[in-house]
Amino acid sequence: MDQGARFPDVAGKAGHYESFYIKACRPGGGQGIWIRHTVHKRPGAEPKGSVWFTLFDAGAEGPRATKSTVPASGLSTPPGAWIRVDKAEIGPGRASGSVSTEALSATWDLKFSGSEEPCAYLPAEWLYRTRLPKTKFIAPYPNARFEGTLEVDGESLEIGGWPGMIGHNWGTEHAERWVWLEGTGFADDSDTYFDAGAARIKIGPWITPWVPSGMLRIDGVEHRLGGPKGVRGASITERPTSCDFTLPGDGLIVRGRVSAPAKDFVGWVYADPAGPEHNTVNCSISDLKLEILREGRPAQRLELAGGAAYEFGMRETDHGIPLQPYPDG
Repeated sequence: MDQGARFPDVAGKAGHYESFYIKACRPGGGQGIWIRHTVHKRPGAEPKGSVWFTLFDAGAEGPRATKSTVPASGLSTPPGAWIRVDKAEIGPGRASGSVSTEALSATWDLKFSGSEEPCAYLPAEWLYRTRLPKTKFIAPYPNARFEGTLEVDGESLEIGGWPGMIGHNWGTEHAERWVWLEGTGFADDSDTYFDAGAARIKIGPWITPWVPSGMLRIDGVEHRLGGPKGVRGASITERPTSCDFTLPGDGLIVRGRVSAPAKDFVGWVYADPAGPEHNTVNCSISDLKLEILREGRPAQRLELAGGAAYEFGMRETDHGIPLQPYPDG
């Protein structure tokens, strides 16, 4: 499947959003980065590009974050890269860039690698060619290792062997409600990764039950999670700072919980191309606990302290997580 940017081929009258993002955490957890390169195009308008930067640190009062937005002239797809937004560029195996605002200045130069195949979250490739679902997502590097340098407000941070992932999503509309659950860097097995999303989708006046999709790689085998057969047995109990979940999959069931203190979450506004907006909260240094149930085998338990991602997109505005002062779109 093509990993490249979709925005250059979007018709002028259409709406579109797209994101290439990096999530990486220090081995052992407690410190991490989340960098997004996004495109937002309202119907009939020129696209805009944004660079979103967040440094998470459990030992600090909260995340350090900022966002910079540029017009269409600041967007491109250079040779050998997926996308360039202003001074930030990402492509296969590398990401470099900088962002500077009144909130903070950051510069990064990263290389990343991973042996696993790209992860297609949707259960069938033809779903990536249809109008529905309105959000498509893949992980070009679902289980990556990062090396390089990062500087934030003049303070250097060495990135050495940080586990994480590279994600890519695009579409015409966000789900009505969604959660993203992700974990790499498990101490007992660096080959294991967990990456799943679940969404409630608005169709006319109706909102669907939770529709999950994703992947768990464990013991050298990839198990698809969710899909049409997984809707009936799926369970999501979402809150601004935690989520309890049950995700049926291919030959197994995954139960788990992801959580973090409220102070370690960053809050953003995500806007649909045609409106309206969601409040979105994210902590990329969350705690993750998984229980894997397989017939004829004892339950298998995995834990990841301070190294998992939890994102929750919602309509509510009373979640208690301060929003970054940046519009979207």
